[in-house]
Amino acid sequence: MREPDPAPPRLLRDEPLIRARLAWRRFARRLADHMPKGLYGRSLLIVILPMLILQSVVAYVFMERHWRLVTGRLSEALARDVAAVIDVIETWPQDPDWRIVGSIAERDLGFTVTVLPGTTLPPPMPKPFFSLLDSALSEEIGNRIHRPFWIDTVGNSDLVEIRIVMKSGILRVIARRSQAYASNSHIFLVWMVSTSLVLILIAVLFLRNQIRPIQQLADAAESFGKGRPVGDFKPRGAREVRRAGEAFAVMRGRIERQIEQRTAMLAGVSHDLRTVLTRFRLQTALMPEGPDREAMETDVDEMQAMLEAYLAFARGEGNEEATATDIAELLRAIAQDAERAGFEIAHTFAGAPTVVVRPNAFKRLLGNLVGNALRHGERVELRGIHVGDWLTVTVDDDGPGIPEAERDNVFRPFYRLDEARNQDEGGTGLGLAIARDVARGHGGDITLDASPLGGLRAIVRIPG
Repeated sequence: MREPDPAPPRLLRDEPLIRARLAWRRFARRLADHMPKGLYGRSLLIVILPMLILQSVVAYVFMERHWRLVTGRLSEALARDVAAVIDVIETWPQDPDWRIVGSIAERDLGFTVTVLPGTTLPPPMPKPFFSLLDSALSEEIGNRIHRPFWIDTVGNSDLVEIRIVMKSGILRVIARRSQAYASNSHIFLVWMVSTSLVLILIAVLFLRNQIRPIQQLADAAESFGKGRPVGDFKPRGAREVRRAGEAFAVMRGRIERQIEQRTAMLAGVSHDLRTVLTRFRLQTALMPEGPDREAMETDVDEMQAMLEAYLAFARGEGNEEATATDIAELLRAIAQDAERAGFEIAHTFAGAPTVVVRPNAFKRLLGNLVGNALRHGERVELRGIHVGDWLTVTVDDDGPGIPEAERDNVFRPFYRLDEARNQDEGGTGLGLAIARDVARGHGGDITLDASPLGGLRAIVRIPG
């Protein structure tokens, strides 16, 4: 059997670098998943994280240099004094009961000295997990006195007990803890942490005031995009935020003026065209009965339907105010309209029924989808569900459906399939286009999929 070709030498050289890059990318993705997603949280992280790193470095340097250095010097001085007392006791015979030495040590050196009989030290005390005093004092006594010793630095007592084996007994020294330990060094850490907490509090309050105008601008833009009333929005905050708010206010005014102008223009066009259609109807009414009159009336009805569809698509229901609407009742009304027209559809709803929408536009959206389903299928199901911040309405039918490659194209205005699935009765091809325009005007969208009934499923999803 042929052996596989060896890997190129350059690939083998770059393999550790590739692995390192992949590991770094995985770490970066996991870190990004746990990072705050909002601007407020990220701003706080930008302020707090460098402060914590700086404090950690300062605290480490302080503990490693200042605290350890001061404690080492104090322990060295105490060990030197104890060594001097031992030398005096062992070389000065004029003080057999060591009263003079004890008096001098207590008066001038600041610790109490007694000599105990025997040469046996107590059992060693348990070593604390972290004790700078225990390690520093033990090291200094061992380096300077070179005798068996026993110390007790465990506990919260303000005293330290030292026992050292001498020729004539055991020297017992009781000294204050502050003589061998920088006991007030924690004040620096307390001041550092307290100051940091105050600075963090000030940063939180300041950032909240700076972030609030951005949130108000985002809420206003979202409400305007969904067709809801914006309210009394005024640009606030920093200069850049105020500039963005003023730009939004100007853009909002321009769009509203454009909508008003378009609505007025469409109203005029609608009036003029309806006048012409009315003349046609009068002329056909005066014509004698016959095939010509029937054909003329059919053409006028088609023109009327086409005109209404064109105007509805161009208008986009943009001048309607969004209000709290009972979606369950709206679905029930659509089902009743279908029943009055001779059709029967099943409808259900789950969740909170009240959603802020433009009721007439949303009813037209669902009416177009239901009408499209009824024209191409015999069985239609209408379902609504309101979960969290989203309203989802599905319309299923058992008709021929739409090929997957054409599901995006049917939303284009005037686009026609071979079986005219996206056309309304007037043949304008605007039913689905109007529906998607209304859905996107609410901040949502419409998608098409295969239905469990065998036909087409239309999914309407808008924020609620």
